[in-house]
Amino acid sequence: MLSRLSVVAVYLAASLSTVSCQTFRRLGTCPALGCVLPPDQQDFLPGQQFDIRFEVHAPVNGSEAFNGGVPDEKFNVTIAKEGGRSKSIANFFHLEEPTIEKWTFSWFEDLFAQDAKTPSVVNVASKIYRRVALYEPGTYTVTLKYYSGKTTTASWAVRPLATQKKAKNIIFFIGDGMTTNMITAARLLAHKTINGKYQSLLQLDKFPVLGHQMSHSIDSFITDSANSASALYSGHKSTVNAMGVYADSSPDAFDDPKVETIVELVTRIWGSAWGAVSTAFLADATPIALTAHTRSRYQYGALIDQALHGVTNYSWTKIDGPDAYFGGGAEQFLPGSGSYLGKDYYAEFAKKGYTVSLNNTSLQAASNSSKALGVFCKSNLPVWLDRNIFPENLGKLGNDPSGAKAAAKDIPGLKEMTLKAIDVLHTRGGKKGFFLMSEAASIDKQMHSLDYDRALGDLLELDDTVRATVAKLKALGILDETLIVVSADHGHGFDVFGSADTKYLAEQDGNRKKRSAVGVYEASGLSQYTIENPGVSYNTGPNFPLNWDPRYVIAAGMGASPDHRESFGVNKTGPRVPAATIPGRGSSDYYASSTDNPEGFIVNGTLPVDQSQGVHSLTDVPVYAMGPCQETFGGTYSNIDIFYKMANCLGLAQPTNKTIGGNGK
Repeated sequence: MLSRLSVVAVYLAASLSTVSCQTFRRLGTCPALGCVLPPDQQDFLPGQQFDIRFEVHAPVNGSEAFNGGVPDEKFNVTIAKEGGRSKSIANFFHLEEPTIEKWTFSWFEDLFAQDAKTPSVVNVASKIYRRVALYEPGTYTVTLKYYSGKTTTASWAVRPLATQKKAKNIIFFIGDGMTTNMITAARLLAHKTINGKYQSLLQLDKFPVLGHQMSHSIDSFITDSANSASALYSGHKSTVNAMGVYADSSPDAFDDPKVETIVELVTRIWGSAWGAVSTAFLADATPIALTAHTRSRYQYGALIDQALHGVTNYSWTKIDGPDAYFGGGAEQFLPGSGSYLGKDYYAEFAKKGYTVSLNNTSLQAASNSSKALGVFCKSNLPVWLDRNIFPENLGKLGNDPSGAKAAAKDIPGLKEMTLKAIDVLHTRGGKKGFFLMSEAASIDKQMHSLDYDRALGDLLELDDTVRATVAKLKALGILDETLIVVSADHGHGFDVFGSADTKYLAEQDGNRKKRSAVGVYEASGLSQYTIENPGVSYNTGPNFPLNWDPRYVIAAGMGASPDHRESFGVNKTGPRVPAATIPGRGSSDYYASSTDNPEGFIVNGTLPVDQSQGVHSLTDVPVYAMGPCQETFGGTYSNIDIFYKMANCLGLAQPTNKTIGGNGK
């Protein structure tokens, strides 16, 4: 009888059989029947802690059926540094040999098998070696031998040592889903040109170094925000939906082999302060991946507990919660079904000495010397456009962070949260410095829903926040000792291809005639967003559009989208919902919504009909850098290299198991 017997069908078929050229895979990083996790071609920071899992698969049925479905429990594993002798894993890392684990999972070999509901069942024998590290730079070969002659090898590279701090602080801005095309469009909306010459520029345009990073995941070339954030924070690519782990095939989403993240390293080695700011809910992928270790990003409540208390189910790097933690997501803090074990996490944070703020007034009044939690609404923060241009839309939302059936009020924006986080982290970090991640989340979220104005509004908010941050650091006298990095986690296939006459479009009949309102090449004209509209003043400052609703607007689109209607003008009543189901036609069959842009023309979708929004794209995304180590961020490189560049600048690549005050665990 197999212990931990669990035949996981549909869930594991979706979460483990990841896209990589084929629609499904048995386990994304394991094409053979023997699996090494971390797999071949992985990089490590010297001294970075991680787990190692080995799996031997015995498919019961399907095209890979082998050995009568009985996995080899007597497999052998060794590791050797280049030029050295092979040793058993246990001997090399001075560990006791772990016990064999067993389980069963299932997956679909292809779409035909999925349609027929005939999964392939796989029995597994496995061992995991927890909390190890490699301290000497070089190449290591890990060898798994099984089934009397089969071999799986993995080549690992430990990067060079970097033990000295070159930057006291790092601020890492992430424009979620942000691409060069979006930055170009945002510049056009907010900054005036005269005869082709911009009269002002974005703050990003003023950064001295520009590079590009490749965003694909470990086993698919289109990534999601979870594993892409994990790559940025840990230097290890992972699988879609996974963070801080290499996804294995076990039934438990929290027992996968872990890798240490940058905030775990910086607190362990230097005792620095750290924080996260996001316009998303705090349990969303980009903010939570700083501390998360799971293959399922959807374990929201448990991941907030992990952020506060660290990993508690296994021995791991001890963290004591963030010093500044600001965003949305009250559902994971209010006692109830959305929080971990139904607990009140406002109270749990308060027990650990946090000030708790539910609005901007309270946030700004909070002490800079205490740890600070700020949760300002349920779900994601309302976008910049609705907070500043169409505030009447906020009253429709039942998103009060206290749980009251009312709209959240006095909500800070990305700039207010970031500047307060800097005050807290600068005070608490002191000589030990700090690490801050600040995310403009709804660039991505609004691009998904094809709401380009709202996405670009949040991108301009990000740029305004970066500008204010530079000024803040100057005022504090720490600009020269702070590395600022601005990048994205992935992109979308967005671009501007002309302009559109919204008045003419609305008055035409028929889809084909409405398309005549689009002006291309010389007919695209000039931006009307920077021309003052008499009687209209938003009081949003010089770095935002003067008119969000001109007659002539940008004509933009996505390379991948559902069926939808397009009219190109700003949606004044709230964020778009471009596609919807039709009664009687299935709950996963999406059509152009009849209530979205009803005056627009139909745009046929390019995605499966069960997709209601746009999806991520393959494009490389930009990386801007200024401050200590800025010169290392030029060129084109993998997303994992951002982690290594930041880690080296912080002196985290250590030859010993360094902790605050000395060496040891």
